[in-house]
Amino acid sequence: MAKNFLKFEYLLLFAVFIIATCGLIYELVAGTLASYLLGDSVKQFSFIIGVYLFSMGIGSYFAKFVKKNQLNTFVEIEILVGVIGGLSSVILFILFEKVDYFQFILYLLVFVTGCLVGLEIPLLMNILKEKVKFSDLVSNVFTFDYIGALLASVLFPLILVPKLGVMKTSLFFGMINVSVAILLCFLLSKELKRPILLKLKAVGAFVLLLLTFFFSDQILSYSEQKLYGENIIFTKATQYQRIVLTHTKNDYKLYLNNNLQFSSADEYRYHEALVHPVMANAKKIENILVLGGGDGLAVREILKYKEVKKITLVDLDEGMTTLFATNTILTKFNDNSLTNPKVKVINRDAFLWVKEENNQYDAIIIDFPDPSNYSLGKLYSLNFYKSLKKIVTPEAAIVIQTTSPYFAPKSFWCINNTVNEVFPNADAYHVYVPSFGEWGYTIASNNNTADFSKVNRKVGGLKYYDYQYKKLNFFPKDMKAKDLEINRLDNQILVRYFDEEWGKL
Repeated sequence: MAKNFLKFEYLLLFAVFIIATCGLIYELVAGTLASYLLGDSVKQFSFIIGVYLFSMGIGSYFAKFVKKNQLNTFVEIEILVGVIGGLSSVILFILFEKVDYFQFILYLLVFVTGCLVGLEIPLLMNILKEKVKFSDLVSNVFTFDYIGALLASVLFPLILVPKLGVMKTSLFFGMINVSVAILLCFLLSKELKRPILLKLKAVGAFVLLLLTFFFSDQILSYSEQKLYGENIIFTKATQYQRIVLTHTKNDYKLYLNNNLQFSSADEYRYHEALVHPVMANAKKIENILVLGGGDGLAVREILKYKEVKKITLVDLDEGMTTLFATNTILTKFNDNSLTNPKVKVINRDAFLWVKEENNQYDAIIIDFPDPSNYSLGKLYSLNFYKSLKKIVTPEAAIVIQTTSPYFAPKSFWCINNTVNEVFPNADAYHVYVPSFGEWGYTIASNNNTADFSKVNRKVGGLKYYDYQYKKLNFFPKDMKAKDLEINRLDNQILVRYFDEEWGKL
């Protein structure tokens, strides 16, 4: 009898472990999809985790009203969490392009999942309270619950998303949830009421999730086709982002987490304006550092200068740099720049790498994504630019892509002002890129007397840039902003400016 009860207790605790693991996985899936579509991943994850924890509290409260058939209810919760959580990614992907509906359904799914997960702990305690010492019961339940949460938080970014992708991850864990319900149905059939009905529900739910998992690639292709409105020819989920390549007529477009990275029709404007002013102005260009720019397009432009002996590219995402070094479509765009013997690729967080670097560089080209969240905002901070200043030669020139001065003037000039706090000489310029509109850059030097319009060298064959820097240096009134704070690590005001300005669009 004691042995049977021990099996009964640990089966239910194992179910708690699974439901805790799966519950957090579903919220991580929701947060990831929200950040893909809505931007500002920190804010989206914060809202979603907040709603999830609140809804768990609501579920815990209502657990006290479950007086009858508690074990049956516990098993049904396992089935419901598996079905709702497992299918959540499918629902959200299909509604991806409907932003208003997407947000409503997103938080509804988070709330419902949280309520169900919140129900299971007090429900389990009520089932076992007459049979287990209270102190042991509480410690066991919460131990299994928190271990499950830890496992989910580790597995999700390191293994699940890179290997399975977001949609298959939620469906896979939905099947795990329902499998536990099936296990409980068969092993505890004597303690359950109407066990046959429960078994049918559990098996039916598993079959539904399995079929959806089998057709998930087609569902994903359909939803992304609707979202982009273009022919999708390549998709890849890395540890850090989802990469989508589309093709229409003679134009290829690359999207990272649903944000346009470049269009092959006009990317030359952006990259020529990013690279050639600083390469023309620097006193020497033998040793060049590129931060970001994992697509190799900035490196392509740098390699046009014969004086360049070494290029170090630091980009966080190995999946991105590997893709642009091996994919035959993408290597045509960057002229196989990432496999050039002059180029060394380092996959690390640039913020940490720069702090540890001791070499000095003749020019630095910075092509980070826009500061849409705090993890990116640190790369535009005063602290980062102080670290950067230590690894440049006295006559070096630095350029930073600094978002749109037309759509986001506060963000643009905040970055420029922050750079000016560190480097004695900083200036700004902008260029029109049809796919993006007006786009801006900050150029800086350790040399207080540097004249950024001075041309020390040229290369031929450029499609756009004509080495007339002053033509790009004029800013009309609607591209200016005043009374802005410096972007520091402890305030991250830039992220707030960016969210405020781009959020209107």
